[in-house]
Amino acid sequence: MSQRSNALANKLSSVLSVSYADSEIRDALHFLDSTNTENTPDLRRKLRWDLQNEVIRCNGSIVKDFGQVAEQLKRIGATISSLNRCCEDMRRQVAAARQENAPVLEEASTLLAQRQDLERKKQLLNAFNKHFVLPDEELMVLTSTTEPVNETFFAVLARVKQVHADCKVLLGSENPRLGLELMEQSSRHLNNGYQKLYRWIQKEFKTLDLENPQINAFIRRSLRTLAERPTLFESCLGGFSEAREHILSDGFYTALTGSSTHHSNDSMMKPIELHAHDALRYIGDMLAWTHSATVSEREALESLFIAEGEEMAKGIQAGRHSEPWSDMHDESFDGRKALDDLVNQNMIGVARALQQRVQQAIQGQNDPVTVYKIANLIGFYRVTLTRLLRVESSIMETLSLLEDSAMSQFEALQSDHTATVQAELTQAPSDLNAPDVLEETLTQLKALMASHDSSLTPAASREAEFEPILSHTLKPVLHACESLAKDLDVPANDILLLNCHLTTKKTLQAFDFTTSMIEQLDASVESATDKLIDYQHAFFLHVSGLHPLLAALIPLTDSTEDLSKIPTLPPFEPNTLTEASQTLDDFLPSALMDASENLKRLNDTKLAGEITSEAADRFCEDFEFVEGRMGAADDMLMADEEAERKEARPLRDLYPRTSGEIRVLLS
Repeated sequence: MSQRSNALANKLSSVLSVSYADSEIRDALHFLDSTNTENTPDLRRKLRWDLQNEVIRCNGSIVKDFGQVAEQLKRIGATISSLNRCCEDMRRQVAAARQENAPVLEEASTLLAQRQDLERKKQLLNAFNKHFVLPDEELMVLTSTTEPVNETFFAVLARVKQVHADCKVLLGSENPRLGLELMEQSSRHLNNGYQKLYRWIQKEFKTLDLENPQINAFIRRSLRTLAERPTLFESCLGGFSEAREHILSDGFYTALTGSSTHHSNDSMMKPIELHAHDALRYIGDMLAWTHSATVSEREALESLFIAEGEEMAKGIQAGRHSEPWSDMHDESFDGRKALDDLVNQNMIGVARALQQRVQQAIQGQNDPVTVYKIANLIGFYRVTLTRLLRVESSIMETLSLLEDSAMSQFEALQSDHTATVQAELTQAPSDLNAPDVLEETLTQLKALMASHDSSLTPAASREAEFEPILSHTLKPVLHACESLAKDLDVPANDILLLNCHLTTKKTLQAFDFTTSMIEQLDASVESATDKLIDYQHAFFLHVSGLHPLLAALIPLTDSTEDLSKIPTLPPFEPNTLTEASQTLDDFLPSALMDASENLKRLNDTKLAGEITSEAADRFCEDFEFVEGRMGAADDMLMADEEAERKEARPLRDLYPRTSGEIRVLLS
């Protein structure tokens, strides 16, 4: 019983220990479920036998299939053996054929290697020829004079320059012969190309329209390229300067006459020589044309050269390496300096013709004012052109020379005029006014100052530059007037000087560059004024009878001894003093009128009044001095008892006028 229990327990344990997650168990249960059998003892026993029979059947089927496989494997083994025998036979045949064909294969390999080497060399040769060798078409474009200079020409020239530069690489190889030959050939092509470009530029320069921007752009490129050959570039610029000099000279001649040197007339142009009716306008028109031509020429050349200044400088720098013998080798290219030199060369012909015409016009003038205006006009254009040209340029040197020539002519004419004036100035005018010669000189000087004032002379140097003009025009006449005044009596001499100097000062005051001369005139006016004040003062003293009294009192001091002497002095004797008092009374009513009559010929009435007033003030001061001394003497006399016993009369009784009365009457 216990054994059965153990068997059952073991079976249960085995059943419970089975994992139903196992795929085989799961498949077996699905198969059992698909049979739709009931769970009975008989069916369970039958199921077991059915399953065993099914297993036996399946195993038999498998054994049968493996038998067929074994049979097929036998047939395959026989086939493989047959193939092995066939392959072995073929291997023997191949070995025999290889042994026979080995020399041929070796030769074929050698030929193939040679063919590859030849193909590589062919490609290298084609690439070399394509880079270093120019085709005939490009050589024709570069060197033939029948081919135009265009973009294709510059492209070919650039390629030849690149070839020439790349030849340096070939010179470093083991065999530099090829590099030397190619460099020589490319140098020859380059020289021919530059020669063609040089001839083409020279041809274009002869008919170049500087106002055409498109042509200028192409010419600029050509010049920039030609700059790589400094010798040709300098020669080309020389030819261009010569052509432009002829063109500008012809233009100047056409502006003067209306017809060019080629005998062609321009009906729209007004010839300067026919329409300029005076020398000043004639010279001004020529200078204006020269200024306009210079500005236009410089602007055109700036667009032609300066616009490509850096590129042109690079081209010239590159050309120095190719032409180490060039004169420009040690100089750095300065575009502005080259432009200045070119403008200077182009304007040489105009400067020469201008100098000749202006010199003739200056020499034909006899009016100093006109000549001075011409000099200022030339100076105006010289200063104006300083902004465009260097001082050492031909135009600037010509203008400086012409300005100096005009000033020399002015000084010569003015010297002759001054000599004539001095010869005519032999007698002072009866009214003591400024002489007509001085008036004429001042009128001339006013025109000169107006001309100088309109010039471009810097403010700091205007006065210094006008000083020589005053020395040649005004000062000699003033000196002649001063010499004339020396021969006159007082106060006529000082009145004449004042009239001359005041008239001159009035004329000079209109301009700010005559300060120094005005200061000199002020000093002279002040000196003459002081002399006239002294004269009027002396007039008051002598006519009033005060002078003897004043002369007697001046040496005395305020001491008691000196004061006691006053009544005993001759001028202070009773009769004399009474006469002096009467003289003073007669003088005072018309004193100012009589004094003013002395200065009636002085043109400045205000100054005449001031002079008389100053003299009257001095006279009043002198009278106060005399009055004071006489009062002091009277006080001492009244204090003296002995004098009282003698009944001596006081001085003030004999001379009763007071300083207050004098000031009122002379005010």
